Amino acid sequence: MAWDAARLRDDFPALAREVRPGVPLVYLDSAATALIARPVLEAMADFETRHRANIHRGVHTLAEEATALYEQARADIAALIHAPDPREIIFTRNATEAINLVARTWGQANLKAGDTVLLTEMEHHANLVPWQMLAQEKGIHLEFIPVTGEYLLDLDAMQRLLETTRPKLVGVMQVSNVLGTVNPVREIIAAARAVGAVTLVDGAQAVPHMAVDVQAIGADFYAFSGHKMFGPTGIGVLWGRAQLLEAMPPFLGGGDMIRSVSLRSFKTNDIPYKFEAGTPAIAQAIGLGAAARYLQEIGMENVEAHSRALVDETINRLAAVPQVRLFGPGTGRQLASVSFTIDGLHPHDISQVLDTRGAAVRAGHHCAMPLHTRFGLPASTRASFSLYNQREEIDVLIQGILLAIDLFL
Repeated sequence: MAWDAARLRDDFPALAREVRPGVPLVYLDSAATALIARPVLEAMADFETRHRANIHRGVHTLAEEATALYEQARADIAALIHAPDPREIIFTRNATEAINLVARTWGQANLKAGDTVLLTEMEHHANLVPWQMLAQEKGIHLEFIPVTGEYLLDLDAMQRLLETTRPKLVGVMQVSNVLGTVNPVREIIAAARAVGAVTLVDGAQAVPHMAVDVQAIGADFYAFSGHKMFGPTGIGVLWGRAQLLEAMPPFLGGGDMIRSVSLRSFKTNDIPYKFEAGTPAIAQAIGLGAAARYLQEIGMENVEAHSRALVDETINRLAAVPQVRLFGPGTGRQLASVSFTIDGLHPHDISQVLDTRGAAVRAGHHCAMPLHTRFGLPASTRASFSLYNQREEIDVLIQGILLAIDLFL
């Protein structure tokens, strides 16, 4: 490893626990929710104990301190993803809400019956269902970039779809939460822009594991979640280009998203506040800002190298087990996650056996049912890694899988 993962484990209090007497936790479910970092907990506790007040409205000391901490978090998150203007950072509950915000504001205002939205077969349900709902309401068409037998997006098919359907929006995940595939989003966005499409990137699995530069990739919208990047649950981010956000109608109505209100009308506030109605998740936003600073201090190049090393070793070792079928593009092309099946074994049984060894993995369709259907699978088992994992934990994973095979086959 390029750096000392063992030292960083002290920053994650959950790793000190045992899941049962004498069985330490081996946490391999970070693609679902990563463990929270101690600096994040400390930042949130400091707000709650010393600065707790509502933001933007008060002029007393605590209100001004709370507002400053909240807005500093926005600036820190903008710096992490190289957003040119912190005003382009919208706080949401999670990446799912961020995508729904785009569908319900930009989509409602800009899409009409007969228009096409182009997505991919590997999308998380969060980037499928909002567009399906809008399609049912407005009569828009949905098309999908296929996934090849090598678990990559078919870019030739994408180009044909772009030319024939002329989509108004193209939505794509940067890193697959199931396959670990790292999609060439810069290339996809450039091709989409060439036919006049607006682009939306689901970055929930990218931001915790690799350097992200929203300006360099050329996206119009970019969504991600706090709980996957060592921050709290209940907080996420939508980044959007200022000119798009300014033209969009508001998402929710209430306090703080307005400039003025009368009994029969209102005027919206400036961005980002136009999209942050009511009292926001202040402590969670401050915690997410701390998580962004934490990642920058470690260095995203170190985080990515560590993740790739763990994934490549896991793939190589699983490939040596005859009963295992790997579900991803392979070494050098995956990040963070390794999904697999075992002939004759249900993923839930595998997960339960692994749990007896302290290893927490995910079993199911991972909010990607269409992707599993594409490959004829009802479910899979997924081990997902993060900066606190070590090579020794791969041993636990492999030993647990071999135990499951011995018990059931």
